[in-house]
Amino acid sequence: MPVVPRISEAEWEVMKILWVSAPQSASDIIEALRVADRSWHPNTVKTLLTRLVKKGALGFERDGRAYLYSPRVSEADCVAEVSESFLERVFGGSLAPLLAHFVDKQQLSDTELAALRRILERRR
Repeated sequence: MPVVPRISEAEWEVMKILWVSAPQSASDIIEALRVADRSWHPNTVKTLLTRLVKKGALGFERDGRAYLYSPRVSEADCVAEVSESFLERVFGGSLAPLLAHFVDKQQLSDTELAALRRILERRR
């Protein structure tokens, strides 16, 4: 897996937009966040973009006076990194207690339980 930078919750919001459609300009991203009920000040969004570029999560190219931003890391790689970090921090890296916790604490439908059984059987 490539090196994936740590991304804050606010930065995730920006990345989610770009994972769906890239490249996009800062003004396009600001508008997409507004539509998603994240009416952040434009300077806040631009600060997040700058941070993501510095972290290596985003790249950009110039298009006239605008900059077009694109992800340099995949959503799957970022999800894997966050998941592994969470598993290590909270459950000492052990998957069984994590699964037991969620199965015990969440209401799972018969369909969801059957899907989990199939996944576990395939891994056997």
